[in-house]
Amino acid sequence: MTDTEPKTRQELWDERHAAREPIESVEADPSLVALANPMAPGRALDLAAGDGRNAIWLAARGWDVAAVDFSGVALQRAAAAADRAGVKVDWVHEDLLKWRPEPRSADLVILMFLHLPPEERRLVLAAAADAVTPGGRLLIVGHDRSNLGRGVPGPQDPALLYAMDEVVADLAPLVVDEVRQVDHDLGDGRVSTDAVLVASRPRN
Repeated sequence: MTDTEPKTRQELWDERHAAREPIESVEADPSLVALANPMAPGRALDLAAGDGRNAIWLAARGWDVAAVDFSGVALQRAAAAADRAGVKVDWVHEDLLKWRPEPRSADLVILMFLHLPPEERRLVLAAAADAVTPGGRLLIVGHDRSNLGRGVPGPQDPALLYAMDEVVADLAPLVVDEVRQVDHDLGDGRVSTDAVLVASRPRN
């Protein structure tokens, strides 16, 4: 790559992860905690895993976890964090726009804060849905489109933000169990809203 060529998204995320550790909370996402705590541990797939906070939390609770991300820097840091926590995670360095999980391979699939243009998002969501086992669950969490104009973190392009009613059709034949919005007080007078969707594959 020459100095005049634009950087790829992968290169930009490598730089973002390299610049600050961690780039997100070290705690598992509250929506994941609420969903997974009552579940019996099984096989979990963390898509767009970033620096691994959710995968590590699941592994510490007995889940067999595979975590996928296209940032090698993020996965190196995630692996180091897993070692410190004394847990094992299968870290997979792949681009979700090219890589496909094995169908019906995970009892819990999570997709956290992956913001893509709609046509790319549909590809990833279809693959995520296909990976859910009969009786398994899919959790999607992202910045809600209602955040626009509030000056809160997250993409400022409405096409990259989540309106979960637009996502439902991309998850067939999963059954959508829950759609909700979760507000977070940023402590400076601003409120950020997450969009949360839980779906499942019927056993029969």
